[in-house]
Amino acid sequence: MDTRVYLLAATVFLAGIDENICIGILPSIATDLHVSLASAGQLTTIFSCVFALTAFCVSAWLSHRERKRLLLYALGAFALSNLLAAMSPGYGVLFAARVAMAASCATVILLATTLATELTPPARRGRAIGIVFMGISGSLVLGVPVGMVINNWVGWRAVFGCIAILALPLTGYLACRLPLSASRKSMSVRTYWTQLTHPRMLTGQLVSVAMIGGHFTLFAYLTPYVQAVYSPGAATLTLLYVAFGVAGVIGAWLGGWFSDRAGASRALICCPAVFLLAMAVLPATSRAPLLFLPVMMLWGCLSWSISPIVQNYLIRSAPDQADVSIGINVSAMHLGVALGAGLGGLLVDNGALLSTPWAGCGVVAIALCLAWRSTRSASAISGEEPMHRVKAGE
Repeated sequence: MDTRVYLLAATVFLAGIDENICIGILPSIATDLHVSLASAGQLTTIFSCVFALTAFCVSAWLSHRERKRLLLYALGAFALSNLLAAMSPGYGVLFAARVAMAASCATVILLATTLATELTPPARRGRAIGIVFMGISGSLVLGVPVGMVINNWVGWRAVFGCIAILALPLTGYLACRLPLSASRKSMSVRTYWTQLTHPRMLTGQLVSVAMIGGHFTLFAYLTPYVQAVYSPGAATLTLLYVAFGVAGVIGAWLGGWFSDRAGASRALICCPAVFLLAMAVLPATSRAPLLFLPVMMLWGCLSWSISPIVQNYLIRSAPDQADVSIGINVSAMHLGVALGAGLGGLLVDNGALLSTPWAGCGVVAIALCLAWRSTRSASAISGEEPMHRVKAGE
């Protein structure tokens, strides 16, 4: 694998910290800014909404521009938005900073994913995408737990300050290592329309929305959920996030590997099926606490497998429209985050925190139905034979 793919994964790692950090420090933000837990949770919802909108709107615009320079500009905006969050005097300013963070993170992750596929042969693109998404899951292993420790020591503002500082050397390193990207023809609005109206591609995109939405129905409120069920100390809670993140890193790599080896269609169906089973078992572990950790890790592993699986599936379905497929899918993923966090917030506001896993299971069941429907659509956009008839690994 090209070592520059790992550099792009490191970039996504930093963006992933921004995306996920509020989940680990949610109670501290709510207490310090004198807002409800559900209101603090909306910092995740607004992040995902803006992220989804940005990824959807700019992917075609980015397709015919020099990506390296745009990536460096996006990282600069990323650093400034984190600095604003660290200095925010109240909830309103922090909310605005999260909007700016989301727009810059969307651009960074979109460009990093596209550059990784350009640096990699077609037969290994699933693994390349998996490595890039290991950066996001890796942020849960190191970034979120370290952020929680920093929060416990000196407060949540220092977390955003540290992220801003770390972005500076990474930007310089990328400027030295990445090549200038080749120019491509501009994608038209018609390309978007084709993607969003073709049954195979649309249902494939909706798999991301539904599965990640089901996941975030619980995950956005995982800290208060675990506190309500098990009452762990701060150190134990941090270790749980480390374990979840380790599982996520493994899952991101396994998702890309399994998609390349077993076939993208088969992987698209298997992942939500097993994920649904794992999420359904989670509530039962309240009576057997020793089972919670392994079940949670399986849940975490599968939650990070779906992104490389769906993206590899979409790229193989329409190779000539990879830029738009990735852009729409990054948007779809974060639409799922927003919907899941919003649904979880409604449950929490109505005193139904412990029902979030079951609500998530219902949404994931929809993802499984969509995956089945997508793999049985008549043909790919490119006119190729349906992927469920293609040999695994082709």
